[in-house]
Formats: sequence, C-alpha cells, structure tokens
Amino acid sequence: MDSTLAKGLHVLEFLARLPEGARVADVAAELGLARSNAHRTLQTLVQCGWANQDAKNSSYRASLKLFELGALVDGAVDLKKLLHPHLAQLAKATGETIHLAVLQGSEILYLDKFDSPLPVAAYSHIGGRAPAHCVASGKALLAALDFNAQALQTQLGPLQAYTPNTITNAQALENDLIKSRSQGWAENREEWRLGVCGLGVPVFNARSEPVAAIGMSVPSIRFTRTQARAMALKLCDTALQASQSLGFSPAHLTPTHPARRSR
Repeated sequence: MDSTLAKGLHVLEFLARLPEGARVADVAAELGLARSNAHRTLQTLVQCGWANQDAKNSSYRASLKLFELGALVDGAVDLKKLLHPHLAQLAKATGETIHLAVLQGSEILYLDKFDSPLPVAAYSHIGGRAPAHCVASGKALLAALDFNAQALQTQLGPLQAYTPNTITNAQALENDLIKSRSQGWAENREEWRLGVCGLGVPVFNARSEPVAAIGMSVPSIRFTRTQARAMALKLCDTALQASQSLGFSPAHLTPTHPARRSR
C-alpha cells in the first residue's frame, strides 16, 4: 500500500467530516502525524484542489471537488436536488434566468439553473464558473462570510477587470459587500458582462452557515432601480424558504445576520 497516498486520503476524510474545518494541530493530533508532515499533506491537498484554507483563521476544509465527483458517482440528495423546487418557483414568478451557485476559491460554480423564456435573456450553464468578485451570487456569499479587504485579497488574488464596471480594488469591494449585507442582497451592474446585471442572496444551512447563493441574471434593459428592488425582495423570500428547507431557523438569527437584514 502506498503510505503517502493513504495518509492524504485519511486527512481528506478527516476534513470532510468536519464542516467547521481543522487546523494543522488538529490534523496532526487526530492522525498521529508530525506537525510538519500534517502541514505538508494539507498544503498538497490545497494545491491539488481537494481542500481550501480559510484566509481568516488558517483552518482547512474539504473543497467542493468531493461534491463534484460525488455527483458523478451517485445520485445522493444534494443541494441541487433540495433547492431545485425553490429555483423553479422563482423562475416561474419572475421570468428571469435563475441559478444556484456555490463559492469555490476565487470563483463560483453553477450547480443548477433555469433559463429565461423571454426574448432577451442572460445565460450561464450548469458546471460553469465565474469570478466571485464581479457576479452577484459570488458577492452575496463573500458578504455573508464577512470578508474584509485583506481576506478578500488572499481569497481572490488580483481582481481582474472584465468590463469598465468591474470592481478591481479590494477596499472598494469590501465597501460593496458591506452595502450588500446591509440591504440583504448583492448586485452586479454589468460588472461581469456588459448588458447583463444580476442579484444574489445567500442560502444558509442549519448551522447558519452560507452554503450557496440563489442568483438572478437580468438584461440591463430590465434592471432599473425599481425593477431591481422588486426582484431582489422576491429573491430574498425564496432564499429564506430555501434556507429553511436546509434546517435553517430564523429564530436563531442575531440582529446582524445577513438573512435578518434581508427581511
């Protein structure tokens, strides 16, 4: 048996069973490894995309690569299946493109979507990715995770410009996320693609952790301030219902929790 491979798999399994993450010392103690050995194994998992390191507290968590492969292996109940009905209802009510996304490093990964039937529509595709800093779903999750400018720089790296409206300064992005938390939803005003705007609201699990975001992509011609606010309120209602289907309880919210501010 390849001991190095076995050790890496044991570490990965340990991380997968700890949704709150683990530090180097935790891994070393649990698996009987030297700290240097545990650190090297964790860094290898990060570099290979099997784990993520939290920029704020240096803890490690299993990445969504496990989810991506698991979805191919069997049809176990997952976020997509649980939240699909909520997306369907919102798509029917608004007629706009609706998607479900999760944060993965500096990008979001689209898990599910409904295309708009309208003649002018905005498109994404399941399994596709987009830079988190300039799409509404990504900004909604970054806001819910309470990243500051320094953590954003670490998580996202250099903020690439895709249109003249893209936010490319970490402090400016932090300010935008503060606004998003305050109003309860994130906005993208032609920051990823010209002519396409968007809204995003986080979805929380039973531990009040943001695990996904429901987003709405809208052509800019249908995104006046009045239209955007009306759609955002519908999106907030849907995201709350989706969160409750994952065991989230509004009764446990703190006064500053993003889901409370969206109400």
